Amino acid sequence: MKKVCVFTGGRAEYGLLIPLIERLEEASDIELQLLVTGMHLSPEFGLTYQKILEDGHQISEKVEMILSSDSSVSICKSMGLGMIGYADALERLKPDMVVTLGDRFENMAVSTTCWTMRIPVAHIQGGEKTKGAIDDQFRHCITKLSLLHFTATEEYRKRVIQLGEHPDRVWNVGALNVEAMRRVPLLSKESLQNKLEIDLEQKVVVITYHPVTLEKLESSKYFGEFLKAIDKLQGCFLIFTKTLADTDGRAINSMIDDYVARNRNKSIARTSLGQLIYVNLLRYASLVIGNSSSGIIETPTFRVPTVNVGMREEGRIMAPNVISCDNLESEIFDAALKAMSTEFVESIQKMENPYEKSETSALILEGIRSGLDYKNTMKDFYDLECQP
Repeated sequence: MKKVCVFTGGRAEYGLLIPLIERLEEASDIELQLLVTGMHLSPEFGLTYQKILEDGHQISEKVEMILSSDSSVSICKSMGLGMIGYADALERLKPDMVVTLGDRFENMAVSTTCWTMRIPVAHIQGGEKTKGAIDDQFRHCITKLSLLHFTATEEYRKRVIQLGEHPDRVWNVGALNVEAMRRVPLLSKESLQNKLEIDLEQKVVVITYHPVTLEKLESSKYFGEFLKAIDKLQGCFLIFTKTLADTDGRAINSMIDDYVARNRNKSIARTSLGQLIYVNLLRYASLVIGNSSSGIIETPTFRVPTVNVGMREEGRIMAPNVISCDNLESEIFDAALKAMSTEFVESIQKMENPYEKSETSALILEGIRSGLDYKNTMKDFYDLECQP
């Protein structure tokens, strides 16, 4: 029996991986291993490894690697600690393949470790672009360290091939996010109201704002503009989900706490809403605003008006429900008003999500099975025919 190790470093990534984890658990020819690390093990980010256990999944290894700081130096040191811990964990687990999703520094560290240890990596959601985050370069580096590739759109598949990966090892399977959301149980409005302790009859604005990690010392300034803009939205209740373990993340989380403390009548903040609440909240939200990939990939399924702020997610394929704007207070406010207008809401009611495909996790499992026959990680660079 082949051993497949699924890597997860945080709440958001784990929520997307659930459909694949469940398929691997059910597979009679595969032994599932879970390598849990990063924010899952941090009290600051909610000790979300407990959710994995509550879901009935067995954790094979836990690796502490997040330092109690949000500077670029601490991120580098965390990656180093991660590689040390991952090497020991993988030596004990001896997986035939490691599966990793995304583009964060935790994924970069484990992919580098696997490559050095000659463990094949299956990478989910490569080929994308996010101009304003260091994750952009991490993602492409992970592509070159990986043997198998599962992209969310055909355009992203072509980009992975452009990076020199053989087409036979690159599949367009759609976004695992969308399948994960489709499987979440639906809550009644009353039940969701009770869980959040807010009135969902009012206009609800869901906010996720992450640091712009490629621009030093700009995150607080940008987020200050953002807060001034959303504060002007009349008759809206604001729900903040806090940022992840990124450079300047603590500064943003502190600003969120200060804002909510001053505006308890119209706002709340949560370290993690959890997939059940977050997905159901999208069904009732009047607006999603911020600079998270969720606003690009997941909100089109629910046809939720969305405002994408700044350059962090610039480069991703965006559905008609997404309005992009600059980091200026006036532009953010105008974009939010446009997104919540009756005309705009009506215009997106028949749109389709460009990231959605049927049975994404089944397609990934099929690709993983084919890759388990590889004896090592050796691969050639696939050259495209260049035009003179």
